[in-house]
Amino acid sequence: MNYNKIEIKLYLHDCYALGGAMKKEINIGIGFVTGRPNVCKIINNYYQAILEQEEKEKRKINLTFFVLYDLGYQYTKRTDFYGIIPDVYRENIEIKYITPEDIEEEKKILISRYELSKDDANLFLGHGHARGRNTVMYYALKNKMDYLLFWDDDEYPVACIKEDNHTITWKKQDNVIMHLKYIDKADVTIGYHCGYISPIPYIDSEEVSEEEFKNYIEAISNDIISWDSIKKKFEEDNGVTYADPKLANGEGAYEIGLENGKKWVAGSTLCLNLNHIDKIPAFYNPPEARGEDTFFATMLDEATVIKVPVYHFHDGFLKYTQIMKENYPKTLRKIKSSEDEIEQRFLKASKGWIKYKPLLMYILDKEDYDEKIKIVQEKLKKSIPEINKLFENSDFNVLLKELRNYDKNVEKHYEEYLKTNEIWNKIKSKK
Repeated sequence: MNYNKIEIKLYLHDCYALGGAMKKEINIGIGFVTGRPNVCKIINNYYQAILEQEEKEKRKINLTFFVLYDLGYQYTKRTDFYGIIPDVYRENIEIKYITPEDIEEEKKILISRYELSKDDANLFLGHGHARGRNTVMYYALKNKMDYLLFWDDDEYPVACIKEDNHTITWKKQDNVIMHLKYIDKADVTIGYHCGYISPIPYIDSEEVSEEEFKNYIEAISNDIISWDSIKKKFEEDNGVTYADPKLANGEGAYEIGLENGKKWVAGSTLCLNLNHIDKIPAFYNPPEARGEDTFFATMLDEATVIKVPVYHFHDGFLKYTQIMKENYPKTLRKIKSSEDEIEQRFLKASKGWIKYKPLLMYILDKEDYDEKIKIVQEKLKKSIPEINKLFENSDFNVLLKELRNYDKNVEKHYEEYLKTNEIWNKIKSKK
């Protein structure tokens, strides 16, 4: 489907809406699966902008923020997540906190109402990347949301555009209303990212040879991260992704087709049409891994997925939190490997990626899996000694150990991946 066809559909959709046949009110949830108190700053600084966006919608919008917080992620306290200012509540915005106690109660309901086992309930609901998203999705469905927009706690609804003279123009984004413009004609909509897309610091050839860094990136790469994209960003823009001006202006929606056999999406800004719940799969990731959005995407073959022209600035290293106060930097700098906390953040991300790589490879190509996993192992063996020289306080050899472990358990994780969707299908059938 091309852009013009989508616009024709939207025209008909608006005519239909004006005729009074559509819902006069819509319920939209904004979901945060978080372990960082930064989520309170996101809500406090952007709730007013969301309300301003809603004024452009012909229908009345009822807004609910779903906040699922994980106290174990950064060893935080409950009070760290209750910093939402009173002004937010005065706007008739619903704030739904999902506490550890809430989750345990819902597990009991799943066991009794849906005839699930305790293991099934624990697999589907809880904390962590995938179970957290499943829990928020389950609560949104339970609370009769029409749509659910996932928003990560290190992203801001603004686009950074590099001008010809190398200055930066910052453009605010209608990150909620733009998804609403397209979601009625889709099962899933997904936006764009600019800024620091991944927590890979700037590394030049004097620190690690290009060949070995390429081996490392190819070993940990996935549907989002690739050597070609990383190299280009490093060479041209210090590792920064800049926004396309046309997309930042809301032009260029299109329906995603199959790429390498799947319709790939990211976890934010990811909007789900809960009125089409039969087309919405569950999230899954192997224990302590990432990839929840990737495995979600592997189940979207029959879904209509529209790429929406709207950006979030990804503050992947949390170096530009002042953007939330509209204090926009004139330049975006290199994030060097020697900076505080960067080493551990990079190692943590690498471990999260390598832990889900075996399952992703297994799903995409079972026949050639054994051969391909050996190639990944060899690339790690070659590159890790160089990476260890750069990051002297960490031992990246742990990635080889993790890869062997998750390779050994790939069939078990595959069964869990399938089981999670079986559980979700059972819940959806009795909603």
